[in-house]
Amino acid sequence: MSTAACESKITFIDGNKGILRYRGYNIADLVNSGKSFIEIVYLLFYGIFPDVHDLQNFMLQISQEYMPPKIVSDVIKSFPQNSHPMAILIACFSVLASYYHDQKYDENELRHTRLAISQIAGIVAMIYRHITNQDFIQADTELSYSENFIHMMFDISSYKFTKVVSKALDIIFILHADHEQNASTATVRLTGSAGANLFACLASGTATLWGPAHGGANEAVINMLMEIEKPSNVKQFVQKVKDRNKGIRLMGFGHRVYKNYDPRAKIMCKVCKEVLDDLKLSDPLLEIALELENIALQDSYFIERNLYPNVDFYSGIVLKAVGIPIKMFTTLFALARTSGWSAQWY
Repeated sequence: MSTAACESKITFIDGNKGILRYRGYNIADLVNSGKSFIEIVYLLFYGIFPDVHDLQNFMLQISQEYMPPKIVSDVIKSFPQNSHPMAILIACFSVLASYYHDQKYDENELRHTRLAISQIAGIVAMIYRHITNQDFIQADTELSYSENFIHMMFDISSYKFTKVVSKALDIIFILHADHEQNASTATVRLTGSAGANLFACLASGTATLWGPAHGGANEAVINMLMEIEKPSNVKQFVQKVKDRNKGIRLMGFGHRVYKNYDPRAKIMCKVCKEVLDDLKLSDPLLEIALELENIALQDSYFIERNLYPNVDFYSGIVLKAVGIPIKMFTTLFALARTSGWSAQWY
C-alpha cells in the first residue's frame, strides 16, 4: 500500500501494467507523435496542446528569457570549478527566488513557470561552461529549445551537431518531465503549500533530487557498466548480484512504482541505438547493457522480483555519447523535471 498527498491530474501511472500518461496521453504516443519538449511543457501547464499560434507565442516568450539575470552568472562564477553542479544549481534557484520575490504576475499567464523553463536551460549550460573553464555562450533564439541548449553547452559551430542528437535530448527531457509524487515533487508541493515562490520551491526540489537515492541512478548505471568492463563479464556480475552476501545491486533495474517494464526504458533503448549509430560510435557500454538486460530478463531471480529495466538504464549512455560529463547528469534531470515541478506547484 502507498500513500500520496494528492491525486494528480497531470500524470497517471499504472505500475502493474507499465503505463505512464501525461494529461491522459500515453508517453509512447507523445514521443512517437514527434511533438517537441516545449509542446509537452505546454500540455503539462495547460492540460491541452497549443495550436500553431499559441505554440509560436509560448516559444517566443521562452526564448526571450534564456539568459538569467547577471546576478545568477556572478554566483555561478563565484563557485570553485570543482564544485558539484547540483550545488551550484541550488544556489542559482535561491538567487532567482530572491530576484523575483516581489514580482506579481497574472496566474493565467504562468509567467514564473515559463521563466523557470527558460532560464534553467541557460543556467545548466553556464554551470557546465564554468566547471570546464570555458566562457559562457549567448543563447540563439532561432534554434529550438534542445538545439539552443546544445549550442549554449558546446557551441554548435564546433560541436558535431545533428538533428538526431537534438531530438534525443528532446525525448530525454520529455521522459523525465514528470512522474509520480516522488521525493522531489512532494518536496516542491510541500514547500509551495507554505506560500514560498516557485524558485524557492525549485531549490528545495533540486536539493532533494540531488540525493543519490533519487536523482543519481543514471550515473550509478554508467559506473556499474564501466565496472563490468565487457559483455563476457555480465554473467559473473549477475551471479554476484544474486548473492546477498556480496551486497551488490543491479542498477537501472526495478522501480518503486513499476512492477512491469518501465515504458520509458523501451523508448530510451531505441533512442540510445539511434544516437550511437548517428554519431558512428561503438560504445562497449551499450553492448554490456544489452547483454545485461538479455540475461536478467530470462533469469527467474529477477522475473519473480519484478525487476525490469527502468528509464535510467539507457539514458546515461545517451548523455555520455552526446558529451555530457557524468557529474552533470542530474542537472539535466532537474532541467527536464522543472517542467513537472512547475506544473505541480501551480
